[in-house]
Amino acid sequence: MMRALSLALVLAALAGPAFAQHEHEAPTPPKVNWSFDGPFGTFDRPSLQRGYQIYKEVCSNCHSMKLVYYRDLRAIGLSEEQVKAVAAEATISGGTDDSGEPVDRPGLPSDHFKSPFANDKAARAANGGALPPDLSLIIKARADGANYVHGLLNGYEDPPEGVTVPDGQYYNKYFPGHFLAMPPPLRDDQVEYTDGTKATLEQMSQDVVTFLSWASNPEMEARKRMGIKAVLFLCLLTGLTYTVKKKIWKDVH
Repeated sequence: MMRALSLALVLAALAGPAFAQHEHEAPTPPKVNWSFDGPFGTFDRPSLQRGYQIYKEVCSNCHSMKLVYYRDLRAIGLSEEQVKAVAAEATISGGTDDSGEPVDRPGLPSDHFKSPFANDKAARAANGGALPPDLSLIIKARADGANYVHGLLNGYEDPPEGVTVPDGQYYNKYFPGHFLAMPPPLRDDQVEYTDGTKATLEQMSQDVVTFLSWASNPEMEARKRMGIKAVLFLCLLTGLTYTVKKKIWKDVH
């Protein structure tokens, strides 16, 4: 009897941390019906442009996209003149002049997106020690990336009863551990879309995730088109091979 009681106490002690850990596990974010999902999926151009607007007006204040060039914006539907105008809004370090003094110049389509901070130390200093991640590949860098980032943007809420949020952090039900330093980045009517779309939190979340998905995987549409062509070619080749086989072996019983 005593051995059984001791075993029960040991199991209870071991189970305690496991239950506590389970309570802090983030639930799986809800799945969204993305236009780019599936073998025939494509990026919604209007959504891409709205998503870029969200990045430019909101996210770029803290997050860089160092792997994306301004010229890449042609792929989301911007004209050559629009791309030049967007690039020219950025001030880029242009080396030094004849006297060795640093000079700046307007951005060019061949430039990378300008980062909001000069280096990681400056980024940490401006964000209470937290380093905002670069968003160029954020969708690829997270499991179930599009749904995860969408859930994160919509997952801010008051903490459950009995949970204390540390100073300088925020509670998010879809973030592992639930506490993160980034305040809620989006809210209803935060921007005014140029195409007149209602800027709800859900709409902005879907648009910016679509843009970040494109940035992480800009060749997706071309790859899918090539894959479809390859499958059709293999189907045709299979049919021709079967026809030839039947012809060659038709007299063999």
